[in-house]
Amino acid sequence: MFRKTLLLSFLLLASLVAWAHAYHASIMDVRYNPAKQQLEVALKVFTDDFEKALSEGQPTAISLDQSPKPLVTQLTTALLRRSLVFSTKPGETLPLQFLGMQKERDAHWLYCTLKVARPLTGFSLRNSLLSDIFSDQMNIVNVEAGGKKQSQLFRDGEETQKLSW
Repeated sequence: MFRKTLLLSFLLLASLVAWAHAYHASIMDVRYNPAKQQLEVALKVFTDDFEKALSEGQPTAISLDQSPKPLVTQLTTALLRRSLVFSTKPGETLPLQFLGMQKERDAHWLYCTLKVARPLTGFSLRNSLLSDIFSDQMNIVNVEAGGKKQSQLFRDGEETQKLSW
C-alpha cells in the first residue's frame, strides 16, 4: 500500500510540474518615448528558460540569482543583442542598452533602451529569443506608440515583423 501511495504521489507531483510550465513564452512591452528619443523595453521571461539559454556554451550552469552579477550581465546583454534586433531602415540596427533585471516569482523582467536618431513612425523587429532552444517558443510583443497599442506574435518562421503607428 505504501508503494502505491508513494508512486501515486510521485506521478501527481510530476504532472503538476509539467503542467506548471508546459509552454515556452516571453512577453515584451515596447514604448516609444519621443521626448527622450528612445524605445523603452520591458521583457518578461521564465527564469528557468532564460537560465538554460544563458548556460549554452558555458562550463557551468548559469543561475540568475547565484552566478556572479558581471557574468550574468555580460551574457544577458550578448543574448539580447543577438536575439532582439530593432531597425528603422534596412541595414541599420539600433544599439540595445541593457539596464538591469528584476525577479518576479518564476520569471524575470529584463529592461533595456534603444536610442533613435529621429522621430519614429515604426520599426522592424527580429525577435528570435529562445527560439533556438525551444521549438515551440512564442514571443509576444506589445507596442505602445503614437497613442496606439498593438500586439504581434513572433515564433519560429515568423521572427521578423514590421510594427508601425
